[in-house]
Amino acid sequence: MTLDGVRNPRLFVWTSSLAALMLQSLPLSKMLSILWPQFFVLCVLYWSTMAPRVGDILIAFLGGLVLDVLQGTQLGQHALALSLVAYLAIRFHLMTRAKPLFEQTLLVVLILAIYEGVLWAIDGWSGLQARNWERWMHIIPGAICWPLIVGLLGRLHAPR
Repeated sequence: MTLDGVRNPRLFVWTSSLAALMLQSLPLSKMLSILWPQFFVLCVLYWSTMAPRVGDILIAFLGGLVLDVLQGTQLGQHALALSLVAYLAIRFHLMTRAKPLFEQTLLVVLILAIYEGVLWAIDGWSGLQARNWERWMHIIPGAICWPLIVGLLGRLHAPR
């Protein structure tokens, strides 16, 4: 199986997902961390949409477990939310890929809101202090970065 000319598509997807996971896990100042996009979520969303057979739910689940460990949240919190994101992206990948980039960005806003909503609900149900508006600020930079991620990853895995 090839991914538009890439010899080992799984390796490329896993490598780009690892790079996105490292970008999301960078230690940042409080203000910058509020405005920093969720790169791993966007990467999972991209691969689940553009290459659903290669970018599967396993990447989302394992990356979510890594995020839980790195961020000190409840084990499985990010894994559940990211698995839901990957499932939705895989389920609707044919409709999403056919849309123009602007409409894709609107769908990304909706899926990022679902992702943050799942994390917010888990924090609330577990009795943890749920952050207020800061939690939802990741959606805006994520939507702004979506066209850049589509352009970069699309260019890297497309044949030359």
